[in-house]
Amino acid sequence: MGQKQVKVYHYDAFTDIPGKGNPAGVVFDADAFTEEQMVQIARRVGFNETTFVQTSALGTLRLRYFTPGHEMNLCGHATVASLTALWERGVLEEDAEILVETKAGLLPMKLISSEKGVAIYMRQAAPEFISFEGDVGELMASIGLTTADWDEQYPIVYGSTGIWTLLIPIRTLEAFERMIPNNKTFPSILTQIPKASLHPFAAETIHPDCHMHARHFSSPYSGTIEDPVTGTASGVMGAYWLQYMHPKQASAEVWVEQGREVGKDGKVFVQAMRKNDIIEITISGTAVLTGELDIQYDD
Repeated sequence: MGQKQVKVYHYDAFTDIPGKGNPAGVVFDADAFTEEQMVQIARRVGFNETTFVQTSALGTLRLRYFTPGHEMNLCGHATVASLTALWERGVLEEDAEILVETKAGLLPMKLISSEKGVAIYMRQAAPEFISFEGDVGELMASIGLTTADWDEQYPIVYGSTGIWTLLIPIRTLEAFERMIPNNKTFPSILTQIPKASLHPFAAETIHPDCHMHARHFSSPYSGTIEDPVTGTASGVMGAYWLQYMHPKQASAEVWVEQGREVGKDGKVFVQAMRKNDIIEITISGTAVLTGELDIQYDD
């Protein structure tokens, strides 16, 4: 078995400052890679996600997302990174509306001109929620907290706009500095959805223009510990905002801040709107090219 080399473009998403936000790898012209090769490349890149850009018979293009451990159905920050990269290469145009094929469905997206280049607006899958039926004490202990840190006026629920995460309302901003995740214990606590991640959040924020603060602790199956700035989880937080925190509102525009505790400060803009019996979620953000990696993989 021989070795080949592929160029992976390193983008930081939900920021315009290299080294901040959430890093993602982007691989172009990826139709020929096997699933095993994509996992291997993602593992050697080492970011929370590496995206492989492929052709699509259903939409404008297809995106496949890989952690160092497995494939994901959807990834917000890696989508923002990939579409920004395609715009910079001239493949996509500003103010274009496209359809992106993902394992979470065929999702409409927009590229909107901004003072910082282009902003990516990403529709997410229809939100789903499932009540958490596990032990709250064990859950809080798994991130280094106690039940006193839970903001009991709001429920702990599994939420998804394409990827399942457990949303945990936290009373104070101070508690986020005390969080220490014990990721390997997550599956035994999350018995309903063992591969879910944990997403503690609060309505208290650092930035005055933001509405929610969060951290995101990865499933142990993903091969990472913490995701600095999370697009899919931020999207489902917008749905949570309408579903549980402001049930009489018809729509909301919410800024989510994440990444401060790991030195990767970033922001995600979330638009949530009730349409018939569902909440429609769109997130948006920018990305910046930070570098290039030459990655070896098995042929």
